[in-house]
Amino acid sequence: MPPRRSYDQYCSAARALDVVGDRWTLLIVRELLAGPRRYTDLHADLPGVSTDVLASRLKDMERDGLTTRRRLPPPGAAYVYELTARGRELLPVLQALGGWGQAELGERRPTDAVRAHWFALPLLRALEGEGLVEVRLEEGDFHLYVGAEEGAVYGDGPAPGEPDALLVLGTDTCTAVARGEVGVAEAVRDGRITVSGDSTLAKALREA
Repeated sequence: MPPRRSYDQYCSAARALDVVGDRWTLLIVRELLAGPRRYTDLHADLPGVSTDVLASRLKDMERDGLTTRRRLPPPGAAYVYELTARGRELLPVLQALGGWGQAELGERRPTDAVRAHWFALPLLRALEGEGLVEVRLEEGDFHLYVGAEEGAVYGDGPAPGEPDALLVLGTDTCTAVARGEVGVAEAVRDGRITVSGDSTLAKALREA
């Protein structure tokens, strides 16, 4: 494997960009925050990346200690990629980057791809407390582990168990939250988000 390119600057920001500054790297981290993913799953949820570039980035990330690769036991027998503890430390970086990028969203362009779970990080920024939250949108369902300190941060599809709170909302409302135009509490009060559940988290969302 060729040596990693470097800015050759004795600066922590430059050193960080040596590791995660290549195109697609942080978006791969975004996908792996959902937990272990197969190469084919990553490729499907990163529209626009070539197979060569994705394979190269995954090798770089494994070399740099951000990801590991392991083989699933039978009958799966496929390889999956997952974040290391070091890789998971990039969550607040992505959160901060997403918050900064709110102003750049604007209206969705005809060429823009979208996946339901891409709204997970904006919602995580907007939610407080702890618990499993299921979110239902027109584009599909996903779930969030609010306040999780380890393991997956979100996942595709319905919650794997009984969620602490169920949020039903339109894509326009979720987009407004992602843009920072409306807060979750305000959208709940306005009836734009319906919250179900008897947990402390669900009650706090309804009473905020």
